[in-house]
Amino acid sequence: MTRASIRDFHDDDLDGVVRLYEDMHRGRTGSVYALSEVIASCQEDHAVVAIVDDTVVGAAVGRAAHAQGWVVFFAVSDSAVSDSAMSDSAASDSSVPAQIGAGLLDVLERRMAPLGLGKLSILVPEEGDRLDGLTSNGFELRHHLRYLERQMPVQRRELDLLKEVGGRLLSRNLWDNVGGMRREKELLEERLVTPLSRPDLAERYGVVPPRAVMLFGPPGTGKTTFARAVASRLDWPFVELFPSRLADERGGLAGGLRASFDVIADLEHAVVFIDEVEEIASQRRGDPPSPTQGVTNELLKLVAEFRESPGRLLICATNFVRALDAAFLRHGRFDYVIPIGLPDAEARRAIWQRYVPAVVIDAVDLDALVARSDGLTPADIEYAARRASQQALAQALRSELGAPTGSELTTDDYLRALEATRATVSELSVREFLDDIDSYARL
Repeated sequence: MTRASIRDFHDDDLDGVVRLYEDMHRGRTGSVYALSEVIASCQEDHAVVAIVDDTVVGAAVGRAAHAQGWVVFFAVSDSAVSDSAMSDSAASDSSVPAQIGAGLLDVLERRMAPLGLGKLSILVPEEGDRLDGLTSNGFELRHHLRYLERQMPVQRRELDLLKEVGGRLLSRNLWDNVGGMRREKELLEERLVTPLSRPDLAERYGVVPPRAVMLFGPPGTGKTTFARAVASRLDWPFVELFPSRLADERGGLAGGLRASFDVIADLEHAVVFIDEVEEIASQRRGDPPSPTQGVTNELLKLVAEFRESPGRLLICATNFVRALDAAFLRHGRFDYVIPIGLPDAEARRAIWQRYVPAVVIDAVDLDALVARSDGLTPADIEYAARRASQQALAQALRSELGAPTGSELTTDDYLRALEATRATVSELSVREFLDDIDSYARL
């Protein structure tokens, strides 16, 4: 009768471990961890296998995190060891799989002990019924626990690529922080976020996930904020390309754009943002072609190539949509051309609530501030709020030096600051924006 032997994992054992993993999942008692994680730990962390007649019949795989060890995979095949024996020291009344399991756990623990672990833990599926082999080997079942997980938006191999193009991961709450602008948010949710984050649902309704969109509107209306919010909502890396910086690259601006897009092509997901794109995609006129026209030609090629790969979204923004080259806005390059205008009343209230100190906000007439700030951009409102705060602080400091006693911030303080705030967007610009919506918007 062949005896089972336990030894460290070898690369040749990988197929056997994969078979064990697949057998467990067919029996609906599978590992909590993905197969890729189990394989990675076999090769990089700690793994032991049980062998019978050169066949892998059991495996225990662990990894250490600080002072705690985790068993990421533990399995013993019932059928493969039905006629085998563990060793003379095994308890006579134990089944062979249980003996092998106990041996695997014992050897794995000895391998990991030098790491100074204070605890060895294992997660098992809720429907799993093979707990006897664990509890009989010293593991205690903890009740009232729930297991939660989330996918990391960027894998380790992509971090260097992301750094190379100046990309970064954004906070996950940016979308919720965009107060008001309900119509714009609903539009972006329906047109961009949902088709990209739920491609199965989009396919069911015949919706093709977008690859490139254009945001246009007066300066300071929050186009960059919306681009970042979309990346945050998707939980994708955000890569902002700055033409002024790329112009210093070898091959000039066109070469810099090409090099950046080549790196981005190796990322699994990314939201790529180019602000003030009219600077590199303005209308081409006359002969001979200017350097700017060469950049526009290159960008048109890059957009076409970018659209061929899923999992990425190009967002361009412009303050002057009418200045863009006609070929740039043609169907087939940008799926949507979306207007982003001045903040509505709900958005203005949210902005004021962000900048008015909590200690005085209940005494401030927000309705009056919302009404008086109609026609201002988010940046204008922020300036007025900070101006009022600075003036109040200066008055308080003067009172400490013997000047008349100042008071806390009041509605009048904010209204005076608004009177001294010049609107970024003129009435003429607003009228032109409304005309541009009729001429260029594609929703």
